[in-house]
Amino acid sequence: MTEAKPTEAKATEASAMSSRLRRVLGEPWIGPLVALLVVYAMFAVVTPDTFLRGVALEMMARHTVVVAFCSVGMTLVIIQGGIDLSVGSVVALVTVVTASLLRSGYSPAVAALGAVLAGALCGALNGALVAGLKITPFIVTLGTMSALRGLAKGFAGEQKIDADAGALEKLMLRDPDSALPFPPGVFLAIVVALFGAALLAYSRFGRHIVATGSSPATARLCGISIPRVTIVTYTLAGLLAGIAGMMEFSTLTVGDPTDSIGLELEVIAAVVIGGGSLFGGQGSVAGSVLGAMLMTVIATGATHVGIANWIQEILTGAIIVVAVTVDRMRHR
Repeated sequence: MTEAKPTEAKATEASAMSSRLRRVLGEPWIGPLVALLVVYAMFAVVTPDTFLRGVALEMMARHTVVVAFCSVGMTLVIIQGGIDLSVGSVVALVTVVTASLLRSGYSPAVAALGAVLAGALCGALNGALVAGLKITPFIVTLGTMSALRGLAKGFAGEQKIDADAGALEKLMLRDPDSALPFPPGVFLAIVVALFGAALLAYSRFGRHIVATGSSPATARLCGISIPRVTIVTYTLAGLLAGIAGMMEFSTLTVGDPTDSIGLELEVIAAVVIGGGSLFGGQGSVAGSVLGAMLMTVIATGATHVGIANWIQEILTGAIIVVAVTVDRMRHR
């Protein structure tokens, strides 16, 4: 009996370690992380002279920022059981609002606040329409995608609005005298991603989002207000799109109503690649951000290799189709 106990203890410990390993490997962000490392290594081998430079890494980080902000919000929406096709139009509208406020003489701080509020209002509109009219989110956000794009064009007089970005321009520019390897916007995106992950994992509202997306009927029986969860989730997604629009303006330094066309497809693809299910109830903020990084690395690497832009667009479309196919197979 005394000899059997150590053996049983070792077996129990091995079983626990095996269970923890399976749980880690089963995390939705593992796949995107492995794919990101493999793709990055592949391009590093093919074009080591340019792809491995610090400038290239900084450029990829900057290009990921806008998609990363939007993908955090889209992750919440998709887990809740919805979708948002208007995110590109929201970003374009926010660049116009930011440029208009700066051009009118308002401070960069007021312009930044206006950008965030504009995005949040757009998100609240989407959530109110989905919850109030009880129409499928695809149709609602398809309509607001066109309406908000038209609003941006009308507000800008169908032209770009030039403005002095001031302090906002520094959000996406790295200070050469700073020890930090990336611009402030990159670190802000990391903070927002951590906040989104913590919201889903540890907050009561995060559990309500997952419950609503998993089974609305069960969530309703548990006392969860589906309309409230829907409106707040879309408002948060709009707020994050507003921050993304501010970052986009920081890069462009103009308000462009025709900007970010097709951004919604990149964001949705990033979420699905990161383990999000279009059927709701499943998703990972970490996986979505890794999915956004993966798409940026592929686009940047293809440019370094010399692949034509039209081929890159075909690759992006193929990635979206493969991601949705994998999502459907995983759901089955």
